[in-house]
Amino acid sequence: MGPTGFLALLAEQINHFFTFTAFANFTIGNIIMIIVGLIFIYLAVAKDFEPILLVPLGFGILIGNAPFTPGLGIGIYEKGSVLNYLYFGISHGIYPALIFLGIGAMTDFSVLISNPKLILIGATTQLGIFGAFAIALFLGFGVSEAGSIGIIGGADGPTSIFLASRLAPGLLAVIAVSAYTYMALAKVIQSPLMRLLTTPKERLIRMKQTRLVSKTEKVLFPVVGMLFTIFIVPCAMPLLGMLFLGNLLKESGVTVRLADTVKGPMIDIVSILIGITVGASAQASTFLTAKSLGIFTLGVFSFAFATFGGVMIVKIFNLFLKEDHKINPLIGNAGVSALPAGARVSQLIGLKYDKENHLLMYAMGPNVAGIIGSAVAAGIFLSFLG
Repeated sequence: MGPTGFLALLAEQINHFFTFTAFANFTIGNIIMIIVGLIFIYLAVAKDFEPILLVPLGFGILIGNAPFTPGLGIGIYEKGSVLNYLYFGISHGIYPALIFLGIGAMTDFSVLISNPKLILIGATTQLGIFGAFAIALFLGFGVSEAGSIGIIGGADGPTSIFLASRLAPGLLAVIAVSAYTYMALAKVIQSPLMRLLTTPKERLIRMKQTRLVSKTEKVLFPVVGMLFTIFIVPCAMPLLGMLFLGNLLKESGVTVRLADTVKGPMIDIVSILIGITVGASAQASTFLTAKSLGIFTLGVFSFAFATFGGVMIVKIFNLFLKEDHKINPLIGNAGVSALPAGARVSQLIGLKYDKENHLLMYAMGPNVAGIIGSAVAAGIFLSFLG
């Protein structure tokens, strides 16, 4: 082969190699989504906005939007790829159930047991779910799609994934990213509403200390809670069954090793896998559409309406409660399922107006009630729409 032939062959190989690089395959959509992923990482690292959620999610978006030539077996939607195998846990609802198991082992239901009124706060905030469902139907979405969109209002990522994987697999990416975004940005969305809906006097309410809950009550609660909810909404069993099992592992006192495992290493591993795979599924070609942007907007409305419902139900309660039994309405926002982000927002806003008024413990009551409520709502949608 002469020098001319060698140079021609070399040019051909370089050109062939170039066709497999990202430079030959990228689109404006990829650039937009990569910027979104970088913003998520920035918010997590620089602003400390729910880093456990946003770092894996943002990095997953970078992975999913690195352009490549189709057919190489590396994309998340290409059968046989590593990412596709990891995505199996999302598309079949495995990761959400494991997350609920870990949440159960991390959660103390004492406040909820000692003050059952807080359950109603968690229940009322689910109005955001059904409100968004109705609007989605009005805008022309199918009933299954509307149910999956509505559940975003609970700001519960695992529940949103679980429901969308069954009712609207085609919308799974945008619904999952939306739910996790609202969880991470709970403070940004909820704080202005909480200030708008409460008076300076209401923000200073100091709640009565809750009674001590016995070990017997703590052990019985997950058993009774599981049986009660599953008998009413059997379709919620994969989530609520795991939630209450995790709590029983914690409260029984005889399975400490198991409780430590599911609330520590296991939930950390699953959180990483969920963040990466949800992020990677948000590819520009499937995410940057008018339909997706509409869903994202509906999710914001749903989350805001849920916050409104939680704060307002506390204000209504206070009309009938004695002065020393009043509830600080700043914990009403925690009725959404973003655990513990919702409760932390209550704590931060409360401390801003009274540096000695710690609301975190009280806010955890409606926060865990919200988790149960959103799972029940998902079970209801599955029962009627599945």
